[in-house]
Amino acid sequence: MMPVRPLPREFYSPSADLVAPRLLGHWLLRRTAAGWCGGPIVETEAYLVDDPAAHSFRGRTPRNQAMWGPPGYAYVYFIYGNHYCVNAVCRPADFAEAVLIRALEPEVGGESMRARRPVAQPFALTNGPGKLCAALDIGRALDGADLCAASSPLIIAENPAVADFRAARGPVITSPRIGIRQAAELPLRFHLAASPYVSRRPARPVKS
Repeated sequence: MMPVRPLPREFYSPSADLVAPRLLGHWLLRRTAAGWCGGPIVETEAYLVDDPAAHSFRGRTPRNQAMWGPPGYAYVYFIYGNHYCVNAVCRPADFAEAVLIRALEPEVGGESMRARRPVAQPFALTNGPGKLCAALDIGRALDGADLCAASSPLIIAENPAVADFRAARGPVITSPRIGIRQAAELPLRFHLAASPYVSRRPARPVKS
């Protein structure tokens, strides 16, 4: 595995719609007793200020407090009564934007991920936001985890070969978000077209 170097906090300072495609190819990593597990991110969605689909739209609450910043921290929430989702918080404090990590390729710690989430089809291990959280043991206890600290239990690490990875899995596709009812038409979902771990193929994709 490559040396672990978290992306710097300034990486998350721009708006989530800029950060979301830039995260593709970098590594979401969970530290466990057995070592790191995770892999390169292949699908993301952006949630913005004044976005009706964002959890921050109706104001600050104990549940969404981490989303209000500062940037470079994890926002983890429980949804539909059965799974967790993990986001990277963007923009300076009080703007409340975030990028949902929707899918990754499980390249590190695959055995431990499969033990947590046994699946018949390999691609079903981490091809969705709830699936990857189950495989990586990401729960509400990691809400507010510092993604930029090397000692953190959850980080997003720089992939020195990110350009090569994107070229091999590309192109980057932009499409409407999925699994939501409000503002679903906004083109704020990004994924690498050739990755087999993408959760769902869009009907009308647009190359980025």
